Amino acid sequence: MIHQFLNNGYHIVLDVNSGSVHVVDPVVYDAVAVVSELVPELDRPEKLADEVKVEVRSRLAGRYPLDDVEEALEDIQELIDLEQLLTKDIYKDFVMDFKRRKTVVKALCLHIAHDCNLACKYCFAEEGEYHGRRALMSYEVGKKALDFLIANSGSREHLEVDFFGGEPLMNWDVVKRLVEYGRSKEAEFHKKFRFTLTTNGVLLNDEVMEFCNREMSNVVLSLDGRPEVNDKMRPFRNGKGSYELIVPKFQKFAELRDQNNYYVRGTFTRHNLDFAADVLHYADLGFKQMSMEPVVAPPEEDYAIREEDIPQILEEYDKLALEYIKRKKEGRGFNFFHFMLDLNAGPCVAKRLAGCGSGTEYLAVTPWGDLYPCHQFVGNEKFLLGNVDTGVVNTEIRDEFKMCNVYAKDKCKDCFARFYCSGGCAANAYNFSDSITGAYEIGCEMQKKRIECAIMIKAALADDEA
Repeated sequence: MIHQFLNNGYHIVLDVNSGSVHVVDPVVYDAVAVVSELVPELDRPEKLADEVKVEVRSRLAGRYPLDDVEEALEDIQELIDLEQLLTKDIYKDFVMDFKRRKTVVKALCLHIAHDCNLACKYCFAEEGEYHGRRALMSYEVGKKALDFLIANSGSREHLEVDFFGGEPLMNWDVVKRLVEYGRSKEAEFHKKFRFTLTTNGVLLNDEVMEFCNREMSNVVLSLDGRPEVNDKMRPFRNGKGSYELIVPKFQKFAELRDQNNYYVRGTFTRHNLDFAADVLHYADLGFKQMSMEPVVAPPEEDYAIREEDIPQILEEYDKLALEYIKRKKEGRGFNFFHFMLDLNAGPCVAKRLAGCGSGTEYLAVTPWGDLYPCHQFVGNEKFLLGNVDTGVVNTEIRDEFKMCNVYAKDKCKDCFARFYCSGGCAANAYNFSDSITGAYEIGCEMQKKRIECAIMIKAALADDEA
């Protein structure tokens, strides 16, 4: 499968199955388009057939000199010989191993607090309540969760635990005690915990920062960008904005972490479709690690992103990509999560095909110890998997998630982005299609554009280095 696109003056050819990316001249670009149209994906040629070459010459005649067309055909054949163009899908047979493999849990999202001190208007967790009651996780439940993780992690050494909410700092003492407990078990069970934390910053102070810098591998700091944008969507319950209180704390925290191992993470909505300005606002505040995610909400919400917003959003990603390149070249660059693409190695095969591993390798734990496939399924009893006392007992749902991969999703089969997005978010798919193997199509369009921008950025920065 071949995907071709033009971006920022670059003619880019992506061989989807191999992941090979080629920046080519216009004649090769147009010749590849003809070849990929004429050569079925399942019949990868060793050599280009004579009739294919004749058709390429015919279609490009008058547009390019004949010598250039012949040279383009030679270049295409060389890429085929190197297995970097028109390659076969090597992953299809691998997916059947997914169902047979033993389920190993490697990560937990601990809902340490089903409560929050903000009233974010787009919050899927309903200000921390998750369709239920406000609650704080007890130390005893947290211990059982860590014990469950150790017991179900098999021979895997590295384990991940994210303290999530609501707002985790509302249950800070339990967070600290659980980190201490986890560390006390590492040597005994030959495990190493990677703890992370997501916070809105309201309760962030020097003691929390010092502890996090010692124990937390990564910290996510929630901020939606410019003051007026953030305060519209992330107010306190009395309506007052949160920007003025949290930004100085976040700036100090980022510096204490040497501008690494954190993310300032925002959400953009229909109210700020010019979200590139919010990302650049982060950069202007001095932040180096950032992410900006589209809100996912029912279409009846006034802030929900709608299909008619897509053209403007795609343009905004292009605008952000150009400024991203400019600042990198000027020596004042930053990292934007969706533009960070490793074209040389990238994720393992399982990650490429099944993404985050929700429902199998990654589970969410409620304050009372119930297990769900991920934080976005919490409160939906259909997806209740078990609890920290019984373990996973709803094996039917677990097995459904085990087989949730790009080949199980009709929308993914012919999509160039499938090995980059790994089929997208199962929760979003379920919420918009009633199936975890469905698709959230608005999200798909944004993801495809982000991938194209990320590839173009690699080309532009490599071109500058050359």
